[in-house]
Order: sequence, then structure tokens, then C-alpha cells
Amino acid sequence: MISKTKMNWAGGFKFDSISKFGLPISTDESKNSDGRGGEGYSPVELILYGLIGCIGIDVVMIMKKMRQELKSLEIEAIGHRRDEPPRLFQKIELIFRMDGKNLDQQKAQRAVQLSQDKYCSVSQSLMEKVDLTYQVEIAN
Repeated sequence: MISKTKMNWAGGFKFDSISKFGLPISTDESKNSDGRGGEGYSPVELILYGLIGCIGIDVVMIMKKMRQELKSLEIEAIGHRRDEPPRLFQKIELIFRMDGKNLDQQKAQRAVQLSQDKYCSVSQSLMEKVDLTYQVEIAN
């Protein structure tokens, strides 16, 4: 299986692209003191969004198969990076906040574990170099 994408330089440090679904995406440097930058996602931020999105899709599907009535799911990612270049992620903490009718804590934990350890290709891509941890919180 091959995944392919491309981005076009838009000046400064900004790059633009269109996803295979026709959605625009831009990356850029952080906004600096002279007001330039900040017109897109930081590439590092996109890694966290990709991880959350991948695991989130899996968790929703797995919870549905487990007959768990999920009403809402919020996933927070906290990335810990090296201080010196290259500022790689060393650890990423994921916090899953779930709400739904009679959610089972063990099934929710299992859904997250299955996604992270078996199904999510993004987490599998990161696992060799990054310590991925998670916690699951269910609203009462």
C-alpha cells in the first residue's frame, strides 16, 4: 500500500496542499516577533493531530462493536520533546474523555489498547522511538 501527498511552497516558511478529499491544509512556522508566520499548522502539531485522529477513529469503531453507546469523546495529546535539535518527541500522553450510556471502563480501556497496540498505523509508526501512554476517563 502506498500513501502519497505533496505540498507547494507558498513563500516564507508556508506550504499549502489539498488532501485527497479536497480539503485545504497548510503548514507554517510559528508566528514570530515581526508578525510573520502562524498561517498554518506546525508540522509537529500535525503529528499529534494525526495520532489522535487515527486512534479516535479506531476507538469509536471498537466501542460500537462492543455495543458501548458513546455520546462524546475528547482526546487530548501532551507531547514531550527534546530541548535540543532535533526536538523529537520522547513521550506522548493521551487522555481519553468519554461520555455515554452505561460505559464500561474495562471495555473503554480495551478499545484504546487495541487501537494503540494493533490497529492505528500512526501509533505503530511512532512506538519504536516514542513512549506512548494513555489514560481513560469516563464521565459519571
